This record gives sequence, structure tokens and C-alpha cells, in this order.
Amino acid sequence: MKIAFATQDRQYVDAHFGWAKSIVTYDVTPDGYRFVEAFDFGGKLEEDGDEDKLAPKLEAVKDCAILYVAAIGGSGAARVVALKIHPIKVPQPESIEEILGKLQQVLKGTPPPWLRKALAKDGERVYDFEDDEVPHG
Repeated sequence: MKIAFATQDRQYVDAHFGWAKSIVTYDVTPDGYRFVEAFDFGGKLEEDGDEDKLAPKLEAVKDCAILYVAAIGGSGAARVVALKIHPIKVPQPESIEEILGKLQQVLKGTPPPWLRKALAKDGERVYDFEDDEVPHG
């Protein structure tokens, strides 16, 4: 299951989705996790009503099941959810490694319904876009 984190320092979930300097992605399984990719964003990131700044971030997280953020605006959240990604707000900065460790433990047990849904979504990703005529679930 691929997870994304909005971060300023690549160590903590400490960034608003729209203003994040980086988005890092990891693959998490019951047996462990591994770093997949980091996306860095430059330019003017502060709140300015520019919805297009979200486009590269949405592209970075499009194949993730969960997105951890410090905050996310209403339109950003709607666009993330439309991609069938579960956004999770972290109330204060939290270590990405700690979150990954907790997720790994949850996956070993019985994941809560929202996480099972995210896992099911991850399973759907095995189809390429060329296979669109194959019925999905």
C-alpha cells in the first residue's frame, strides 16, 4: 500500500498539502516499509488561491491510498478524495517513521474499515489504464 506524507523536512508530517515543500511516498506492508520517491516543490507555495499549484501534488500522490497532512484546504481535500485517497490530518508534527511503524503494526492485525477500504483501493491499482474494459469489483 503506497502512502504519501506532506512534509517540509522529509522527517515529519508538518506541512499543509498546498504549501508542502516535499511529498514523500513509502510502500507499507505488514512486513515492513520502504521509501519509494520524494517529490520537491518550489515556487510560491503560500496560500494564494492558486488551485493549479495543487496539480503537481495531486499527480505525485495519485497512486497512494493514504495522504498524511498537517492541514488541507476544502478544495484540496475534495480533489484528493476524488482520487480515492484517504487524507489524514496530523494535529501536531509527527515522525513519518513512527507513522509507518504504526501502519505496519495495524496491517499485521485487523485493519479498521477505512484502512481496509484503502487497501482494497490499492488492490484495484493492478490494472493498467489499457485494461479499462475489465470490470472493477
